[in-house]
Amino acid sequence: MKRDILGGINIISIIKVKQKKMEVLSKGNKGKTIIILSGMGCSFDEWYNITETLAETNRVVMFHRPGLGNSEIRNEPRNTEAVVEELIDLLLVLEITEPIILVGHSYGGLCAQHFVKSHPQKVAGLVLVDSTSEDLRELDELSLPVLNNYDTDKVWLEKCKSYSLMEQEQLKRMINPSIPEKLELIPEKVQQRLLDFLVRPSLYKAMYSEISNWKKDAEMIKSIETTLNVPLIVLGRDKEFSIRLEMQDGLPEEELRVFEEKWEELITRQGNLSNDNKILFVNGSTHYIHIDRPDIVIQSISEIVNQI
Repeated sequence: MKRDILGGINIISIIKVKQKKMEVLSKGNKGKTIIILSGMGCSFDEWYNITETLAETNRVVMFHRPGLGNSEIRNEPRNTEAVVEELIDLLLVLEITEPIILVGHSYGGLCAQHFVKSHPQKVAGLVLVDSTSEDLRELDELSLPVLNNYDTDKVWLEKCKSYSLMEQEQLKRMINPSIPEKLELIPEKVQQRLLDFLVRPSLYKAMYSEISNWKKDAEMIKSIETTLNVPLIVLGRDKEFSIRLEMQDGLPEEELRVFEEKWEELITRQGNLSNDNKILFVNGSTHYIHIDRPDIVIQSISEIVNQI
């Protein structure tokens, strides 16, 4: 059923989910169960510092979606509905029956919204970390001529298709991955896993499919009309901090401001998902709040734990 890679209560396992091998991280063995869904193209090892702290008093579970890490991918479409089904199956396999605290970053946040709308009885609390919005298409309506040559679905689809056809060594030379400065103190073996994660062609096969489907997914999620009563904390990035960083790459402030103001609006709307909500924009953070400000992510998840 599973193969343990690390011993003790911090275990990375290969588990059969939906008849495919899935790489699962489990830390801690007491308290509430916290499930964290990582962003698109992101490893669960980015969350090392957060999961280490949370696991002191909780059970923390993360998994790599098919194509990510050592999780097996075939030719099925990768969309949020598939993630919902995989999470349901994983909960069964791990014999987790109590309502979970669900955390989702970026695309993982879109998956989390789909899950909680489809299975509200399975979720006791929710934290969205600079999450992709169900109103994602509104970003396409902005007039951003420079940014649209730099960072659009079309650009990323072309890049992912190209990368998915390369050999691992070729990808390594092309991407030349590095460890974010704020993760340089995590164990070397975890750093190496992060570097290896980014040079697997299967990662880009998965991303290609996720990007191809995410706007259709967002519309479908929005069509599920429900208002929850579970504790919800919505975390958004620091608009001004993000603009200043992007300007260092030569991007125009006017376009960045238009984009970031719309993003802030979409983040704020996510509070409507539950009657019991709190919205916080995190100082000194980019889209990767869990790396830039792990303290705030830990604080927010712990606040939900303490409310339940």
